[in-house]
Amino acid sequence: MSSFLRPAVPGPHDPMATTGAPAPAVTTSTATATLGRIPAQYRPISSHLAIAPPVSVVIPAMNEAKNLPHVFGTLPEWIHEVVLVDGNSTDGTVEVARALWPGVKVVEQAGKGKGDALISGFAACTGDIIVMVDADGSADGQEIVSYVSALVGGADFAKGSRFANGGGTDDMTPVRKLGNRVLCGIVNAKFGARYTDLCYGYNAFWRHCLDSIALDCTGFEIETLMNIRVVKAGLRVQEVPSHEYLRIHGMSNLRAVRDGLRVLKVILKEKGVRRASRRGPAVALNAPRGEVS
Repeated sequence: MSSFLRPAVPGPHDPMATTGAPAPAVTTSTATATLGRIPAQYRPISSHLAIAPPVSVVIPAMNEAKNLPHVFGTLPEWIHEVVLVDGNSTDGTVEVARALWPGVKVVEQAGKGKGDALISGFAACTGDIIVMVDADGSADGQEIVSYVSALVGGADFAKGSRFANGGGTDDMTPVRKLGNRVLCGIVNAKFGARYTDLCYGYNAFWRHCLDSIALDCTGFEIETLMNIRVVKAGLRVQEVPSHEYLRIHGMSNLRAVRDGLRVLKVILKEKGVRRASRRGPAVALNAPRGEVS
């Protein structure tokens, strides 16, 4: 299958080589239907590849000023925009973000919780592709190209997995690994999924997917909710091997037992909800609930 990945350096038959104007994207009918339009320009990824769909990266953060230099340092320069959702930080998180990435879009979170932050961030995105990245330094931004490649290759939702071949984690205790495996097995059995990882926040998807999954969760369990609803909506999911590193500074707010029970509650609740009731967006696109600056 062809995709939107193409040589970044114009060749002798490329209109850019003679006119300097961007060449029209060469797409498959599937990709064209997904985007609903033909992209107008390419963003170089390397000397051999370029990408047409604009990519938005959403980073929920609360008092992560010390971690942001590492997080922003791994982000590819070719991404379209960075949306930082600030959860009322008191350590200069917003100021550090603006110094590191002058064009960063800052959303002041009105509610509480990671789920609430992500929903606010998604609403502020203008890119065709949205990538979720944690602000603690555990994710490598250079992996974004793998997620984007999965999407332009035909997937609707690119799901990061620490347990797929090529993935890994430095941050999970044996108890958390066991809990994740059990919960993942329950989701696979109840919803017909084939996941190798469940509770991981490094994911990417086409923006139109938000219309099908209607997010309405405020806590950490939003990641599990998304994984379940993309399956219930019949979206095409591709797992992407990912390595999770240790948090660089600060303490995590995760609590294995408490959060595991909340995830289990979401799983059991979703089993009783019919797919048809999920029609219609819960996120007003480009109308963030918090203040954007």
